[in-house]
Amino acid sequence: MLGMPLAAKIFRVKVDTSLEELADKLRDYRSVEIQKEGEEEFELLIEVGDLKIEGEHLSGIISKDKLIFVNQRGKLKPVLKTVDARIIFSKLKDKLLLTVVQEKHFANAIASMLSQLLFLSYKAIVEANIKPETLQEFHERNPEGTKVIYFDNIDIPSVNKLALYGDALKNSPLYEEYLAHGKIWYIVFTSRRNGAVMGLTRNCVVTSFTKMPEEDFVQCIFEEVYPLIS
Repeated sequence: MLGMPLAAKIFRVKVDTSLEELADKLRDYRSVEIQKEGEEEFELLIEVGDLKIEGEHLSGIISKDKLIFVNQRGKLKPVLKTVDARIIFSKLKDKLLLTVVQEKHFANAIASMLSQLLFLSYKAIVEANIKPETLQEFHERNPEGTKVIYFDNIDIPSVNKLALYGDALKNSPLYEEYLAHGKIWYIVFTSRRNGAVMGLTRNCVVTSFTKMPEEDFVQCIFEEVYPLIS
């Protein structure tokens, strides 16, 4: 089923554990938090479901309630909203990764919660990272597929970021000049797997600007982003 453009963030699990152990800890997990707004009390639930191990991946769905405020005849009323996020633990040869399929702020909250739940530490699950030179090599292997590049760590005074778009990317001297003054932070590229337009940052925030089924998005991450992570 096609949906809105998708987002995900990838994290690294620093604790040596197995997918089976993770599944045992997460299975049937449910917590309730009481939040009071005015005279009303709300039960905010966090639940984990649909856990399954397939090959080197453990996937599931986390459902998390939050309070939002809606305008009802000029007054802001608190309303419960449930946000679902697909989580995937992936066992690679030399690392264990966690992918949360949601926007980055929600993904950060889920990763922090899972770190505490699974390992009793907020430092056990951390941001995954791609080295600047790896992102550079990724672009240079298929420069025609790159649509946007942002550079950070700029050494020019009063300049925080530089960007190249469209035809400017084909200007090799300009690309080389920007590279001499900074490092690639973010690229928008065309997936070789399915032609989708994707965004990728060095701290492993992935965005699809092309509508696609979630499963295709996840497969793009497995095949094109996972190999880049250091």
